[in-house]
Amino acid sequence: MEKKQTPRMSRRERKKAMTPEERKKRRKKRRIIWGSILATLIIFRLLLPYIVLHYVNGKLENLEEYYGHVDDIDIHLYRGAYEIKDIQILKKVDKGAKKDTIPFFKSPSIDLSIEWSAIFKGSIVGEISVEEPVINFVKDKHKGEDMKADTADFAQLVDDLMPVTINRFDIHNGQVHFRDLEAKPKLDIAMKNINITATNLTNVTDSKELLPATLKATAEAYQGKFVLNAKFDGLAKVPTFDMNVSLNGLHLVLLNDMLREYGNFDVKKGTFSLYGEFATKEEKFGGYVKPFLRDLDVVQWTKEEGNFKQILWETLVASAAEVLQNQKKEQLATKLQINGTFDKANLNTWGAISYVLRNAFLHALRPAVDNSISINNLNEGGKKTFLEKLFGGNQEKKAARKEKREARKEKREERKNERKKKK
Repeated sequence: MEKKQTPRMSRRERKKAMTPEERKKRRKKRRIIWGSILATLIIFRLLLPYIVLHYVNGKLENLEEYYGHVDDIDIHLYRGAYEIKDIQILKKVDKGAKKDTIPFFKSPSIDLSIEWSAIFKGSIVGEISVEEPVINFVKDKHKGEDMKADTADFAQLVDDLMPVTINRFDIHNGQVHFRDLEAKPKLDIAMKNINITATNLTNVTDSKELLPATLKATAEAYQGKFVLNAKFDGLAKVPTFDMNVSLNGLHLVLLNDMLREYGNFDVKKGTFSLYGEFATKEEKFGGYVKPFLRDLDVVQWTKEEGNFKQILWETLVASAAEVLQNQKKEQLATKLQINGTFDKANLNTWGAISYVLRNAFLHALRPAVDNSISINNLNEGGKKTFLEKLFGGNQEKKAARKEKREARKEKREERKNERKKKK
C-alpha cells in the first residue's frame, strides 16, 4: 500500500501550531544568533584599526630606500574611508638600518576614501586628502638620479594602500623644503601654504575633451605668490597636458643666505617673478619661461668688507644688472623657449639673449603669461632674431651632425676592441 503524504504546512501554519514553550525557545535561539553576529561585528570593528595599522606599517617598512611609520589609524566605515595619522617617511642612510634625522615626508593626517559622487556615474574610485604635508629635500642625500626610482616606489605604495583607482587628490597647507646642512649658515629654502586639487584623474566624468582632468595649485614663497593651472589626460600612456605657471613678487632680500652661498653676492632690494607655459602631445613638448628681476640693487662690498675677487664679482653683477635692465620699468627680463622630445630638449639660448637685449633697449617684456602655447600649438614660431641667425644655426642639422659624430666614435671604439681581441 502507498503511504499517504501529509500535506506540507506553511510557515504561518507552523508558527500557529507551536506551543508557548517552542515559541520561547525559538526567540531565545534567534537572540543568540543575532547577538553572536553583533558581537562578532563589534569585535571586528574594534580590531580593524590595529589590523590596518599593522598592514600599513608593514608596507612602509618594506620600502627599499626609505623607512616609514604610522602612529595610528582611524576607520570610518559609514563613508568607506580610513585615516592615516602621524605618518613619517625617512631616507635610509647607505641603504642600511640607520635612518636620516630629517623626515623626507611627514603628515598629521592622510584620508583615503571612496568618492561617492563617482558611484552615481557608475564608477568605484577613490580620493586622497593629505593635511599639512611636509617634504624635505636634503642636498647630497636626495639626488636626481634616485628620484625616478623613488617615485616608482611611492607610486606602488599608494596602490597598496588604496585598493581602488584614485580619481581625486587634495593637498592642504603643505610645505616643500630644500635644505643644505653644509652651508654656512645652514640653508632651509621653503615653499609654504601649498594647496593642490587634482580631479577626474581616471576620466570618470563622461567627456569628449582631449584633456578631461584638471589640476590647480597655489603656494607662497617669501612673499611671492605661486599659481599653477593644468589640464591633462590621466589615462594617457605618455604625458599629455597643457599648463601655465606663475610666481609673482618673491622678495630676494629674504633669500640672501642662499644668494651668498650659491651666487657669492647679496642684494639690498629686489623681487623675482616667473611666468611660463608648457604643453605636450605625442611625446613632443613646447613652451617657455619668462624670468623677471625688478628693482634689483646688489650690495657692493668695500675694501674693509671683502677681498679683491669678491669686490670685483659684486661690481660685475651690479653693473650687468644696471646696464641690461629696462630703465623705465626697472626690470631685467628674458624669455627662454624650450621644445623637443622627452629624450632630447632644445633650449633657445641665443633667443633668450636676444630677449634680454630687447627688454633692455627696445620695449619691456610683459610680466604675464602670453597665452601662446597650447596642446595644438607647441611652438610659438615667428622669425628668428639676428643673434639666432648669426650664432644659432640650424638646430636640426646640428643635431644630425652630432649624431653622425657619435656614431663614428662608436665605430672607432668597436674597431679598437676588435683589434685588442685579435691580439
